[in-house]
Amino acid sequence: QVQLVESGGGLVQAGGSLRLSCVASGGILSSNHMGWYRQAPGKQRELVAIISGDTTTYADSVKGRFTISGDNAKNTVYLQMNSLKPEDTGVYYCEWRGDVYSSGTFYRDDDYWGQGSQVTVSS
Repeated sequence: QVQLVESGGGLVQAGGSLRLSCVASGGILSSNHMGWYRQAPGKQRELVAIISGDTTTYADSVKGRFTISGDNAKNTVYLQMNSLKPEDTGVYYCEWRGDVYSSGTFYRDDDYWGQGSQVTVSS
């Protein structure tokens, strides 16, 4: 099975920057996309950004402030967050989707999640 390890969360003042990283490993045959989601207290998990090859997609709320990038060879994805606002506060989750071979079984377009990283933006 695929394991995702996140790093880089923390506490920052409004207007500051943080960079999240996520590394996927274990049984990976090919990656379809990697992305970041977030969940604020009392709210549903929402998409922040996704990268698939050279194609990126962003939530309207983060366009122009956040940048997603990836290294396919290393199955790594980054989220550079600039001009952070208090409303960006939440737990950020890395997501990986792709084809996996594990314990003799092939999984097509399977979906895996990281453990979550707390991002807190103070006003």
